[in-house]
Amino acid sequence: MTRRRPPRPDSADLLSMLGQLTAQAREGAELHQARVELAEALQRELLPATLPALPGLRAAARYTPARRGLEIGGDWYDGFLVAHGAVAFSIGDVQGHDVAATAFMGQVRVCLRALASVIADPGEVLNRVNDVLLAMDSELFATCTLLRIDPRTGEIAGARAGHVPAVWASADGRYGIAEDAGGPPLGTLPGARYEVTRRTLVDAGSIVLLTDGVVEGPAFPIEEGLARVLRLVRDAAGGDPDELAAEVLKVADSTGHADDAAVLAIGYDFG
Repeated sequence: MTRRRPPRPDSADLLSMLGQLTAQAREGAELHQARVELAEALQRELLPATLPALPGLRAAARYTPARRGLEIGGDWYDGFLVAHGAVAFSIGDVQGHDVAATAFMGQVRVCLRALASVIADPGEVLNRVNDVLLAMDSELFATCTLLRIDPRTGEIAGARAGHVPAVWASADGRYGIAEDAGGPPLGTLPGARYEVTRRTLVDAGSIVLLTDGVVEGPAFPIEEGLARVLRLVRDAAGGDPDELAAEVLKVADSTGHADDAAVLAIGYDFG
């Protein structure tokens, strides 16, 4: 028995079919783009519109979204006034790249703000935030750095929860990577404790907080990324934090990263 081939569509049918497929592809692309823009808007809406500025202390931030379609990540930065004329700065990264990670990021940021407003010790703040996140019974966790700066005395106190170290430099030529002892990521270990490092800032200088999307990627390891940031901070110590934040974020472009990336640059001059 001989099978008959189905009749070939004529040119008009082919053009009609092509037109339908093109329209469907266009609709799909437009829908995808709309979802990406919505996801990015959600992420940006959860970040602060402004950062505090006090005599002798300025801050600026930069953020760029992830480059993997709808993956929006959970990086954040924040700065806010606290008791006794001090200011707190935080930066962090939630594990995961979806809307759930972004929502969790918002919860962590609000929790940090609330507790840092009534607790002066950054380590104790992270202790309490860790307890709260564990009580939420979420599968997500977050890395974080929290700083508290008192412009009246120049004292800076910081605690770190599994996060990328800060980079600093002073106008007198000193600089380094703050590999201070810290603790595990928030929401991972019951009873975790976070050590606090205290220093006194004198004269002028810069401190840069960042997420791993800035300094780590396929092109080179985190050590190389931090070294590049260190050179930028050293050369711009005590300068405009807005310009410094913009330059540091450019490092992310050279890492070949696909993750989101955040930079928080703090400039001080207590001389």
